[in-house]
Amino acid sequence: MALTCPSCGNARNFLVKTLQMHVVQLDDGRVEVSEESRPAVLEVLCDECETALDFEEVEDTLRREVLLTLGAR
Repeated sequence: MALTCPSCGNARNFLVKTLQMHVVQLDDGRVEVSEESRPAVLEVLCDECETALDFEEVEDTLRREVLLTLGAR
């Protein structure tokens, strides 16, 4: 299945909600990132009507390309 909204037919623009964790270190008033994780995809929404899409049902090649583009897992 290609990435297409089942409600409005949009196949171009999507909102991809991700979560990324950072470990910050405070040292003499300075803030530094000492560790960060790759972002994980939490939700994919149609940018036109905000319908949630099942990202797991998207064809493997396209899903991998989206994840690589976002640097996600």
